[in-house]
Amino acid sequence: MIFAMINLMKTFDDIKQYDENNVEYWHARELQEVLSYSLWQNFHKVIKQAMISCQISQQEVTFHFQEIKKIIEMPVYKGKNRFIDVNKTICPQGQTTRNIVDYKITRYACYLIVMNGDPRKEIIALGQTYFAVKTRQQELQEIYDRLSEDEVRLFLRGDIKQKNLILAEAAHRAGIKTSLEYADFTNAGYKGLYGGLTALDIALHKNLKHGEEILDHMGSEELAANLFRITQTAAKIKRENIDTPIAATSAHNEVGKIVRKAIAEAGGTMPENLPLPDKSIKQLEQEQKQLLLDKDKRL
Repeated sequence: MIFAMINLMKTFDDIKQYDENNVEYWHARELQEVLSYSLWQNFHKVIKQAMISCQISQQEVTFHFQEIKKIIEMPVYKGKNRFIDVNKTICPQGQTTRNIVDYKITRYACYLIVMNGDPRKEIIALGQTYFAVKTRQQELQEIYDRLSEDEVRLFLRGDIKQKNLILAEAAHRAGIKTSLEYADFTNAGYKGLYGGLTALDIALHKNLKHGEEILDHMGSEELAANLFRITQTAAKIKRENIDTPIAATSAHNEVGKIVRKAIAEAGGTMPENLPLPDKSIKQLEQEQKQLLLDKDKRL
């Protein structure tokens, strides 16, 4: 799956084009091929649903989905009318060209199309994971721009606590019941993301004391990588209806590897090599509580 994800990202970028103002766009017909839809009629239904999602999001539909007409060359047949393409379009005798509908679409439109596609298609499932990560990155970046490093860490740590509950529920539904099974499941994710290191290995690498939570001693960049690991594993277990401990543990490890590969592709620092923050999350939380107490006293 890791290589399939990388190939999807490459293919998606390969069909990207730029207009005269150097603004990126895609053609829906080319995206149709990438997403393995053989019939335009079926893919057009997905586009229409994506347009509805766009409208619900209060975005300008015509901006993100610009309808265009294309003239394509058709084979010339003698005799009776013949089906001449995979869409079962009839080409009248002697006709050499045909008008077809296409769309010039934005990155946001591509995202909506993928998210409204059939998740039973492997390429669609991969695309949904890809865009979910990209969208989450953008959301977090907007938050980061307004907060200090310590505030971002507190925000991410709180988010991870919530998302870990969702991941634990997904693991339980997949048949992970005992504490030993859950420890193996957790370590599988860490090993994928940290190049083979378990939670204990990471704690030793950070020189943490016994009982100290490794997530409390991570900077914002490392926390964000783990947040992606957690959310995407929970989504994968649910999406693929994973129902055995072995399959769930394998999925967690695979997602961890995908996140690690994405970091490498982006030229980032591997999580185990990121610096240790000066203060732990618990120290930052205590400082925040003290600030609130001081404020109450003043009031």
